[in-house]
Amino acid sequence: METFEWIILLLLGAALLAALARRLGVPYPTFLAIGGACLAFVPAAPAWTLDPHLALTLFVAPVLLDAAYDTSLRDLRDNWLPVGNLVIAAVGVTTVAVAVVAHLMVPAMPWAAAIALGAIVAPPDAAAATAVVRQVRLPHRLLKILEGESLLNDATALLIYRLAVLAMVSGGISVVGIAPAFLLTVVGSIVGGIAFGHLFQRANRLIDDAPTAIIVQFSATFGVWIVAEAIGLSGILTIVAYAMTVARTGGVFVPARMRVPVYAVWETAVFILNAFAFVLIGMQLRPLWERLDAGLRYEYGMTALAVLATTILARFAWVMTYNTAIRVKIARYGFRPPRPMARPTMRGGLMVSWAGMRGIVTLAAAFALPDRLADGSPFPYRDLILICAFCVVFGTLVIQGPTLKPLIGWLRLRDGDPVGQEVKWARTEAYRAALDAIADETSPLAGILRKEYRAVVELNETSPTEDDTDELPGNPIRRKAIAAARRKANELRLDGAIGDDAYHVLEAEFDWAELSAGAT
Repeated sequence: METFEWIILLLLGAALLAALARRLGVPYPTFLAIGGACLAFVPAAPAWTLDPHLALTLFVAPVLLDAAYDTSLRDLRDNWLPVGNLVIAAVGVTTVAVAVVAHLMVPAMPWAAAIALGAIVAPPDAAAATAVVRQVRLPHRLLKILEGESLLNDATALLIYRLAVLAMVSGGISVVGIAPAFLLTVVGSIVGGIAFGHLFQRANRLIDDAPTAIIVQFSATFGVWIVAEAIGLSGILTIVAYAMTVARTGGVFVPARMRVPVYAVWETAVFILNAFAFVLIGMQLRPLWERLDAGLRYEYGMTALAVLATTILARFAWVMTYNTAIRVKIARYGFRPPRPMARPTMRGGLMVSWAGMRGIVTLAAAFALPDRLADGSPFPYRDLILICAFCVVFGTLVIQGPTLKPLIGWLRLRDGDPVGQEVKWARTEAYRAALDAIADETSPLAGILRKEYRAVVELNETSPTEDDTDELPGNPIRRKAIAAARRKANELRLDGAIGDDAYHVLEAEFDWAELSAGAT
């Protein structure tokens, strides 16, 4: 019973911390990191443990699928150069820089272990950065670059991590020998993810109720990861390819009555997994810290601070170097994007440099380190790597998280709202298609719909571009009317004029109408 009570308290605490973070304009992982660190040293806190092999599967697979599902393949193609630079070069530079600093601070640390540490702290977290940048009107191009980076850099970092751990456990590997296998893993993971996505869509079309669909989706997510890892593929790349395939091939076949609850459950599940990742891995700090003597605590603490500083500075140095080079190139040859978008600026480079908070992937990868090598000896400096990983996550979230939003405001980053312009154009085309579909209908209801759809097209074409394009014209009036209807139905229920069964039927109708009117 004590475990159940603690789970309830932790969930409630995470919800309160997230609510406070939203009010302060801070990414909620910042407060979760603080809560997890504090809980680690509460004497009465439970001493839960988690199988290291389960950490990546449990915490990373659903979170990564949720991010990949919403990713725009078109925007990734448009921004492939800056995204690829961050995904490959920035991760590689950070990994090498951290490995060198860790080896200098602790000369006895094997290079393979140092590289594993570098790969663990290299990838920024998707939830932390987007939690901030979505609260402000950040230029669309910068938002897509950060989202693309946070989606794909995990794959780069974890591939380096796996190779370093393999070298540490097995005693060494040959770069020439693993190159073909590495390429086969990358290609196989992408092909496998696409194949899994098409298979899932075939099965998903047979399901017509939301609870079953949600269970199947979660089971498929974990199943794809487990199968990919079991046959030697990259779980990260496979999940990314799988999610993007499902998103692009199946959305039109999912009815609204299923999509709305499915999205809500996934959003809640991702939040719970983030909360428990910080809490569970934070709990491992207390026994780890207690078994270190005073000398090691000082040495490990100074090493962790050095790794934190290196992680921040390495990203800053590389991003600004690339930013300067690309601006020089544009000044000489011009800027010709495939569609309207903000051009690279020094201010944008500063923002991207500072948006490097680490999170759930770093924690899960550190915790997934094996306890023992092939010969049965302990994994060298595993405790140090865990302390460094938590220090980097805690430090970047606490230092960069609360300051990112003020920095964005100070830099005054703006663009021409390309998404809003696309919404206006696509909305007009979509409602014209709706008018064509009912052009031959002669019923009175069809006439009412035609008037409504024509009004949407006309208002959308004539309204100024600076208007809020996130909702249909007339939606504020719809919400006002729906609110009045909801109040009247509630009055009838309270007066006894209608029973609860009738009220709930009306309530469901008003809920769907309110959602269709852009309610938040």
